[in-house]
Amino acid sequence: MSIPESIDSSRLPRHIAIIMDGNGRWAKERGEDRVYGHYEGVVSVREIVDACGAIGIGYLTLYAFSAENWNRPKAEVDALMELLVNTIRKEVDDLKKNNVRMHVIGDFESLPEICQKELNEAIEITAGNTGLNLILALSYSSRDEIARAARVLAAKAVEGTIDIKDINDEAIAQNLYTHNFPDPELMIRTSGECRISNFLLYQLAYAELYFTNVHWPDFRKPHLYEALLNYQQRERRFGKTSEQINMTNPTQS
Repeated sequence: MSIPESIDSSRLPRHIAIIMDGNGRWAKERGEDRVYGHYEGVVSVREIVDACGAIGIGYLTLYAFSAENWNRPKAEVDALMELLVNTIRKEVDDLKKNNVRMHVIGDFESLPEICQKELNEAIEITAGNTGLNLILALSYSSRDEIARAARVLAAKAVEGTIDIKDINDEAIAQNLYTHNFPDPELMIRTSGECRISNFLLYQLAYAELYFTNVHWPDFRKPHLYEALLNYQQRERRFGKTSEQINMTNPTQS
C-alpha cells in the first residue's frame, strides 16, 4: 500500500496515539444503540492498524477503554468486554501474520478474567513479531499511572535503593506503563472533542495534537493520511526558536 506523494515517508511519526471517540454518537445518529457503534468501530481499528503497519509506523497506541468507562451503564460495559474478547480471538491470527506485536497498558487486573486470558494469549502469540507495536490502553487512567509511578519511587526512596535527588523525569518515565515505548509524536482524537481525557498525560508533553470531527467508525486511511500531512506541516521546536531548529535541520527550513 502506498501513501500519497504529498506525505514525506522519511518524516513519519514513530509513535501515533489515538483516542477513538464517537462510537456512541455515530450509532445514535443512525437510530441505533450505542453498542452498535462500538462494533462498527472495530472495522476502523482493523484498517488503521493495517495502514500503520504497511507504511512503517513503529508504535500505535489505541485508547480502547478508560478507567472512567467502568462508570458507564452495565449493559454497555458488558458488551464492550464481550466485543474485546471476540475481537482479539478473531484478529490474533492476522496480527501474527502481519507481523504486529500486541501490548496492553492500564490496570490489567481489573479486567474480567476471560479478557485477561485472551489478551495474554494474544500477547504471547505475537511476542516474536517485529513490525508494528499495537498498544491497547485498557482500564487506563494516566493520573493513576503517574500516581503508581510515584508510589514505586517513594517506596524505593524509603528502602534506600534510590536517592530522592535521583527522582527525575527519566526515573518517572521508567516506572510508567509505557517505559518500553517511545513517547508519541502525534496524538489523534476523533469526533470533534478537543481534550485528551486522562490519556498519556506525561507522555504527550511534546506530541502534536490533531482533532478531527470524523467519528471513529468513519475514520479510514484517507483521514489518517490527512493527520500525517498536518503533522508534517508543523514545526516541532521543543522550546527552541525557529532559527535554532532551521540551523540544526537546514534541509527542513
